[in-house]
Amino acid sequence: MKFRPCIDIHNGHVKQIVGSSLDDQNGSAVENFVASQDASYFAEIYQKYGLKGGHIILLNKAGSPYYEETKKQAFAALAAYPHGMQIGGGICDTNAQEYLDAGASHVIVTSYVFHDGRINFENLEKINRITGKEQLVLDLSCRKRNGQYYIVTDRWQKDTEFALNYKNLDILAGYCDEFLIHAVDVEGKMEGIETELVKMLGGWGEIPITYAGGVRSTQDIDLLRQEGRGKLDVTIGSALSLYGGPMPFEETVKYINHQ
Repeated sequence: MKFRPCIDIHNGHVKQIVGSSLDDQNGSAVENFVASQDASYFAEIYQKYGLKGGHIILLNKAGSPYYEETKKQAFAALAAYPHGMQIGGGICDTNAQEYLDAGASHVIVTSYVFHDGRINFENLEKINRITGKEQLVLDLSCRKRNGQYYIVTDRWQKDTEFALNYKNLDILAGYCDEFLIHAVDVEGKMEGIETELVKMLGGWGEIPITYAGGVRSTQDIDLLRQEGRGKLDVTIGSALSLYGGPMPFEETVKYINHQ
């Protein structure tokens, strides 16, 4: 297990929000934390500590009023820590190369591939031809429905009919280097991890998976390590002291990375 940092950008500011509360129409969200520093500040911290493989997420939709400010912050973070972080949020075949050229180690894709409730293999192959398997991360953030986990898209506002199971993980692993998986119903709420999802993911482990959602204490980290069989990396947002939370940044990183 490794700690994977995150920088979420909304309306031109680094924030921690309750992801499921995001409203594209008016740019609002339930906010846990709004930083006074810009995105490059956090990228420089992660670089200082040698923390690679984290993700920068643009939370504004392309064409919305704050999108350009959010994109500017994202590019500043990439410039501050070149090739140290991944980037996601509105990535498609026409802009992926722009972000890679700007210093992203990988691009993270969701809605371009999962569209109208199902997976679009044509788009998956398009983006794969640009990035190669080595620079592509698929965001398989999910919500439980009728006893099974299904991928959700469009800043977690739209459910798909694409189930998160071992068969589908095997198929998708042929196209990408890693998976990023938010447990949507607990993300940003600091109420504990989604244990059932963690256990399922820990039973697979063919390529790296970063889990996000609900971590609030070292006890949650221990549970994640145990139920995920040590195979899952973890990102922590709202609970981390950098973002106003109770978990001290440096101590938490050491606890995760040196166990």
